[in-house]
Amino acid sequence: MDTEPPVYKRFPRVGLGRRAAAFIVDYWVVSLLSSLAGDANRPGIELSQGILFVILWLGMRGILAMVNQGQSLGRWAFDMKLIETRFGRRPLLLDLAKREAIAGLGALLAAIGLTNVSPGDGTGILFLLPLAIDCSATLSDPMLQRTLHDRAAGTMVVATRRGFSLDLKLKHGYFKLRQAIDRQLQNRGRGDR
Repeated sequence: MDTEPPVYKRFPRVGLGRRAAAFIVDYWVVSLLSSLAGDANRPGIELSQGILFVILWLGMRGILAMVNQGQSLGRWAFDMKLIETRFGRRPLLLDLAKREAIAGLGALLAAIGLTNVSPGDGTGILFLLPLAIDCSATLSDPMLQRTLHDRAAGTMVVATRRGFSLDLKLKHGYFKLRQAIDRQLQNRGRGDR
């Protein structure tokens, strides 16, 4: 019987919104780079783009995460890292390969669904279902909030102090912009009197 022992350490949780934002950053970087391999005159994803997408995905989310303390570009941007649930350390390359093969397949299917299906056709949404099912598994795991690809690889995403803090910088910029707009509106109100 090879079951995973429960985790007794408490790790700082990462909200699903931040995880989704990090995933989207990685997805768009890989999509942009893989789109360079295609023909600009043909719509949709070609086979060469799909292969390049998978290679880049495994490189960014697997190899880069392994050498960068469990952080891909997106996870670094949002101050989180990937750890192994059993020992609380950076996952091995095999675990990362399992995890990102599942997540990468979902991301590739989402890319195909978003680019290859005509706008009036509702079948494009079917390509998003595997990724949605994978990520919705966090709802059944309130303690660790692990996706299916995390469970398959024995990993989890935790918060860290190492990163760019993009979400905090965006919030700070939004509040500064909001304050400037409020001041402008107040100054206009005083000038009308």
